[in-house]
Formats: sequence, structure tokens, C-alpha cells
Amino acid sequence: MVESMVESLRRDMDCESLLDCVHGLKDLDRVCFEVVVENGEAMSVDQLADVVDRERSTTYRSVRRLLDAGLVEKEQVNYEEGSYYHVYSPADPADVAADMQRTLNDWYAMMGQLVREFEEKYADSENRVVAEH
Repeated sequence: MVESMVESLRRDMDCESLLDCVHGLKDLDRVCFEVVVENGEAMSVDQLADVVDRERSTTYRSVRRLLDAGLVEKEQVNYEEGSYYHVYSPADPADVAADMQRTLNDWYAMMGQLVREFEEKYADSENRVVAEH
């Protein structure tokens, strides 16, 4: 069930909950993000899968969601014989925060428009009821 806004405001939130709320992260996504941040060095999906004790494909899907959300960055590492692999590191916290602020501003503007539409709709209904009597 979706939590109401009033319920959200009444409970304590932390920055990880904010990431979940803004980006719709799953539990494993958040764990992967925390591991990448705490590791201090870029990590491959295989390394991350070992740490979080999940299958590589499952871990890759979480990393993909983090990448799509702009929370991690991908870098290609080349082997001398020509092949390569990718490593992931945390995105710049200032960029992540700025993106979350833009998302929040967009959401706030949309909610403001819905409140105005609600007021207009029910103000018109109230005026019709008063005029009919």
C-alpha cells in the first residue's frame, strides 16, 4: 500500500530513504549503492556480487538501476589483449543532490497544479449548489 504524504511527514526519514523515495530503489539497489560508496574504489559487478552475496545477473540489474538514476558512474577498464570490463563508482554527491532537488521541485510544481485544479473544481461545485438553492 502506498504511504500517504501525512504518514511520510510523521515518520523520521534518512538520506537513504530519500534515495528510495526519489529514485524508487529496491532494497538490493540501496545495499549495492552503500557498498560502492563505502568501498572507496571502483568495483566491477563481479566484485560487488561477491560482497552482497547475490548472483551476478541480479547484482547487474541493481547496478543498472543505480546507473540509470545517476547514482553511480561507469568506467571501462581495458585489458592489454583487447577485451575490457566495467567498474562502477559513486557519482558526485553534489550532482546527485542537485538532481534530487530538481526532481523535488518538479514534483512540488505538479502537486501545486493539482491543488489549484482541486480548488477550482470544488469551488465551481460549491457555487452551483449555492445558486441552485
